[in-house]
Amino acid sequence: MSGYGSPAASPGSPTNGLAIASLTCGIIGLFLFGVILGPIAIVLGAVGVRQASAKGGGGMAKAGVVLGILDLVIFVALLALAASEGGVSWYVGG
Repeated sequence: MSGYGSPAASPGSPTNGLAIASLTCGIIGLFLFGVILGPIAIVLGAVGVRQASAKGGGGMAKAGVVLGILDLVIFVALLALAASEGGVSWYVGG
């Protein structure tokens, strides 16, 4: 069965795992732990861009870097918003 269930990439083609990891960290960082996953996505993406000539995946690596930067921008914006509102109040009593 040659057409059914065959992978998109051939088994011999190299895959840029760092680009995939960068993109994944950038996407997850938009929703959870952006301050941690953002820098990880930036670093993995930068290394993935350097490896793109040999392994491909330059677009995924660049997208991971952009999403990592966006993660950090969103974190700083939320931090500034919390500071302008007087911070988070943990005391809910009367």
